[in-house]
Amino acid sequence: MKGLILSGGKGTRLYPLTYTLAKQLIPVANKPVLVRVIESIRDAGVGEIGVVIAPTTGQDIQNALGDGSQWGVKLTYIMQPSPDGLAHAVKISRDFLGDDRFVMFLGDNVIQGGINRLIGDFAGSVWNSQIVLKEVENPRSYGVAKLRPDGSIERLIEKPKDPPSNLALVGIYMFDSTIWEAVDAIKPSARGELEITDAIQWLIDAGRTVYPHVHQGWWIDTGKPMDMLEANSLVLEELTPAISPEAIIENSQIDRRVTIERGARIINSTVRGPAIIGEHTVIENSYVGPFTSIYHHVTVRDCEIERSIVLEHSTVQDLPVRLQDSLIGRHAVVCRNGERPKALKMNLGDHSTLWMA
Repeated sequence: MKGLILSGGKGTRLYPLTYTLAKQLIPVANKPVLVRVIESIRDAGVGEIGVVIAPTTGQDIQNALGDGSQWGVKLTYIMQPSPDGLAHAVKISRDFLGDDRFVMFLGDNVIQGGINRLIGDFAGSVWNSQIVLKEVENPRSYGVAKLRPDGSIERLIEKPKDPPSNLALVGIYMFDSTIWEAVDAIKPSARGELEITDAIQWLIDAGRTVYPHVHQGWWIDTGKPMDMLEANSLVLEELTPAISPEAIIENSQIDRRVTIERGARIINSTVRGPAIIGEHTVIENSYVGPFTSIYHHVTVRDCEIERSIVLEHSTVQDLPVRLQDSLIGRHAVVCRNGERPKALKMNLGDHSTLWMA
């Protein structure tokens, strides 16, 4: 069995953070979302993974992931020249996938508990496809599945006005070689793309067996800033806290739910978890509140931060108000101008997103 990760999206809803930074490389609990996807597939016993990339961000992804050996997998990169749909991404991956069964995973999804059971169910079956579904409160906003009495999938409906169920497509799919008939048979949708839902519906209409796996844990599509922060909070809650022996802690209060990575320095500060402080980051005379991830080589001085993500090589200091519910990009500087400012002056570098309350 092989894996296929789709990582070509532009991430427009995360602008300006994603103008040049691939959204799949934004870290959640100090680990890029795409790395979490790779680890989920690897932990399910799949070692060969194709990564579909786009011309705009593909090189950044290749530079970040390399050949995959760091995570115990072999990565093959597949260029999708234009965003022509998920089924098109499958179609151009045929040389890599061959006739093997495979799992396809959207590279910006974060899911609780991994996909071991999904892989096991599909590997032990004669099904042609299996798709992951999740019960949601607002099915009108998703692609929704209608099931038959035997539990198989009868129909997929995109954002239905009258949903036949509350089971939404999560963005994780399993296929065998019959998918090649489907992607060759379907036509572009009204938005000009080859839709994976159309390909799955073709399998169903052609009499192929398509079954669901209903996921019981949480699932987040990290396409928007608040979704990214929510995913960060959920993952932080699952971390096993650890303080590196190479970290320096002086005159500070550290919650038992805090992870501090090597080379970090916590001086005259309070850090309450769940939270993570990255390598060689300095926290001085500051308060870091729950659900905060601060990446490597960051300086936080004389300020308060809560429920935020701060990316590498950034500086946050001397703020007169608490920074919360924020995404701070790479090499960003957030500081005060003057002793008693009526406003904050923000030097936001490389693709930053910042909310101040």
